[in-house]
Amino acid sequence: MTRTDRRSFLAAAGAAVLAGSVKAGDRHAVRLGGPIFLKSDDPAELAREHRRLGYSAAYCPQAKAADTVRVHAIEKAFASENVTIAEVGAWVNMLDPDAEKRRSNLQYVVERMALAEAAGARCCVDIAGSYNPTVWYGPSPKNLSQQFFDATVDNCRHVIDEIKPKRSKFTIEAMGWSLPDGPDSYLKLVKAVDRPAFGVHLDVCNVINSPERFYRNSEVIADCFRKLGPWIVSCHAKDLAWIVELNVHFQEVIPGRGEIDYRTYLNELSQLPVETPLMLEHLKTAEEYEEGKRYIQKVAAQIGVTFA
Repeated sequence: MTRTDRRSFLAAAGAAVLAGSVKAGDRHAVRLGGPIFLKSDDPAELAREHRRLGYSAAYCPQAKAADTVRVHAIEKAFASENVTIAEVGAWVNMLDPDAEKRRSNLQYVVERMALAEAAGARCCVDIAGSYNPTVWYGPSPKNLSQQFFDATVDNCRHVIDEIKPKRSKFTIEAMGWSLPDGPDSYLKLVKAVDRPAFGVHLDVCNVINSPERFYRNSEVIADCFRKLGPWIVSCHAKDLAWIVELNVHFQEVIPGRGEIDYRTYLNELSQLPVETPLMLEHLKTAEEYEEGKRYIQKVAAQIGVTFA
């Protein structure tokens, strides 16, 4: 069976199963979003561009929490277009081996959490970090250690306790070679942080870090939602292809060009208790984002999932 035939077969089978097992009333719309390429700093223009592209969720435009006028304008403009601000990215190494960089990075994450709270974003998101001395997100044997876990708990508590967010959550994105690296370790982290303002940012591709998980990605996705669903506030959309070499090599690709089961992903998203953002990322051009968006919309239509 070719991959095209396999996709068609699974889509039809999945639609039949889902139609019989999920009631329409049990579902919420998904909020699809992604980067835009409009050259503008005007919040109203940016919000309208998201809607023109069919997006109902957005990455937070550039701002600082202290700029209250701009932050208020962003919140008002996006709310008027019914576009949810899904997330504020931090993307620095909170576990940098250099003590001064680590301190500076942690302060930056606090500032980004403040922006997320001020703008009413669903979350501020970072990875836990890495003990790698040269690549801020790179591998290190210590990235799966108890030391790493304990330091991450402390960092998450620090960020939350500094800002005390009421509207937004602080989240950690899973990585394939550092904690949390799957639903079980993420659930352990949620319980250890023990803060109502700590949530889950789910990128299913980042937990597919072995052939077993790749082959069984439908089950892995369902397991993530089963264990983490109550805390999920935003998700990322991409795909994974297996590049055949003499060792394992997964490559991020445009949604629809890989093997991630979007039927399961979208179905699980639609059953969360709120309309949850699904944010396209890591593509290069507007055309690539359009291709990924249309694939996700096509799969959603096949299984009866709607978008806000």
